[in-house]
Amino acid sequence: MNPLSDFHAQGVPLPHIRRIAADRPLHWLRAGWRDVKANPLPSLAYGLLFALGGDLIILALLQSPHLLSVSISGFFLVAPLLAAGLYELSRRTEAGEKILFIDSLKCFRRNGQSLAFFGLILALIMLVWERFSAVAFALIDATSAPMASAYLNEILFDGQHLAFTATWFLLGGVLALFVYALSVVAVPFMLDRDADVATAMMTSLRATASL
Repeated sequence: MNPLSDFHAQGVPLPHIRRIAADRPLHWLRAGWRDVKANPLPSLAYGLLFALGGDLIILALLQSPHLLSVSISGFFLVAPLLAAGLYELSRRTEAGEKILFIDSLKCFRRNGQSLAFFGLILALIMLVWERFSAVAFALIDATSAPMASAYLNEILFDGQHLAFTATWFLLGGVLALFVYALSVVAVPFMLDRDADVATAMMTSLRATASL
């Protein structure tokens, strides 16, 4: 399967987008809790790995506050792909299976080409965000702050860069919204239906637009 395939040219119809009730997310939270109770160790393992990963990023980049802020915000951009194992846990729990942590990682072997290409797209978006932030912080000489705490105080609390801070958060929010629209159902869709990356992203965009 070619992840760049033209689904229109192949005559593959895009899935129908269903409308959901406003309280549906509460149902998803309850279903997620049932998944945690059904597979507690794999679920806690993912939580521990993400927490340790965040701590390691902070510790490694305390002396590079610019990279620290970009890494934290960039984590949210690539998080949809990192959560693929959790999607697999839920998918197989719904099928009545009880799986181990290592079994959930096998999702990357199923439809791996599309998942890899989607990961590349997210990585490129993160790279663009990092380069934009590097230039922006260099223009106000914020990278001279030696520690993250001093850096945050310089950028957020001293009142000298309010316009920059507002613009940075605004553009970051727009980029995050775009990534959300691109990925909100893309990864579980690729896992569940073995779809190509173009179909998955278009379906995700259409689902977001229908809200």
